[in-house]
Amino acid sequence: MDDNRGLRPQVMTALALAAGPVVALGFTRFAYALLLPPMHTQLHWSYAQAGAMNTANAVGYIIGAATAAYWSRRLGGSTAFTGSLAVSALALLATAATAHLAGLLALRFVGGFATAVTFVVGSTLAARIAVGVHQRRSALLVGVYMAGVGIGVVLSGLIVPVALAAGGWRLGWLLLGVLSVLAVLPARWGSRSVAEPRGAHTALLSPVQIRRLGPTFAWYLLFGAGYVSYMTFVVALLRGQGLGTWLTAVFFVVLGAVSALTTLTLWGRVIGRLPGGRAPALVAALVLLGVLPVLLIEAGPFAALLSAVVFGASFMAGPTAATLMARRMLPAEGWAAGIALLTVAFSAGQAIGPVLSGLLSDGPGGVARGLWLSVALLGIAALVALWQREHPAVPQTAGDSARRDEPGTAEPTPVGHLRAVPAPVSTRSE
Repeated sequence: MDDNRGLRPQVMTALALAAGPVVALGFTRFAYALLLPPMHTQLHWSYAQAGAMNTANAVGYIIGAATAAYWSRRLGGSTAFTGSLAVSALALLATAATAHLAGLLALRFVGGFATAVTFVVGSTLAARIAVGVHQRRSALLVGVYMAGVGIGVVLSGLIVPVALAAGGWRLGWLLLGVLSVLAVLPARWGSRSVAEPRGAHTALLSPVQIRRLGPTFAWYLLFGAGYVSYMTFVVALLRGQGLGTWLTAVFFVVLGAVSALTTLTLWGRVIGRLPGGRAPALVAALVLLGVLPVLLIEAGPFAALLSAVVFGASFMAGPTAATLMARRMLPAEGWAAGIALLTVAFSAGQAIGPVLSGLLSDGPGGVARGLWLSVALLGIAALVALWQREHPAVPQTAGDSARRDEPGTAEPTPVGHLRAVPAPVSTRSE
């Protein structure tokens, strides 16, 4: 049984860190789906141009994810986390100031870069809140952190329709930017509450470690392409099917609320118990099922809400599963690099998916045809994930060894001269 001593301050720290994904994904990435229809109409975009906005964001995300471990090492985890979050907030504010496609693409790129650093470093901080405890405790804390995405989606669903009614898409970006500035405060407190580990805590991965995670990398790339195509264009599909602004807002709120609830209460425990690639495969299969209602059931509120519940209950389990796979299969000093590399695969998929889906949506069949791409990609992702086998953390130096990290057992500590020495969690601001 888990030792519950210190759980409450650890959960509070994870909640404070969750301000990062509120902004990084809830606002910067997913709120775009609500703002896309009026921007698409008023700025006279094609669906390919609309998809290019998310692709620019995803390209920045790739670069940010690839360099996140460097920024964490160079600046320290707390500074890298809160500094990149502040840049994201400024990019959101600036998006309200221009209608030029080139300027908006540049801002989406900057926002993608900054939010990737925020998300990767924040994921590493969340994984480090409680080092050396049972996997179920770690899974719970990572789940609390990931729930920030659902909270951000709910807030977007509440704020953006009001902004559109009162002043248009510019006001929507402005209000999201202001909330993002406020989010820096709890994020700073939470990040300073996680002590920086001593030793080589941002070591590069060995070829053996990368190869053993290969199926998870492939799954995450396909998953990213599949789920983000849905998130980019589903509101446009629903609007085209006759749902008004407020019904699509309800769809978005339900999706975000279910995501936050299941991430907090369900997925950490489920993923912590499933070995190998079973958890990623399950997540991809459930997200696929969440896409189908808006494509197969007669258009209307029932299909939209069913899709919101099923998709919302599962889509943020993807990043949760990826973070816990890195924590389970890598030594502590490799967590930052492992999460960063997985996020690069994820963001590469997010760069490819919206453009392909947008091109399909511009042809016969419209947006629905583009969303069938999500179904195909998620189905392949589920199959690929099943190839992932459970491996113990592979030490960085010859002669080192580590026990297999079985679900429900204590976190193994690599031995040898690169051993990660867990520092106690501080609950005070320095």
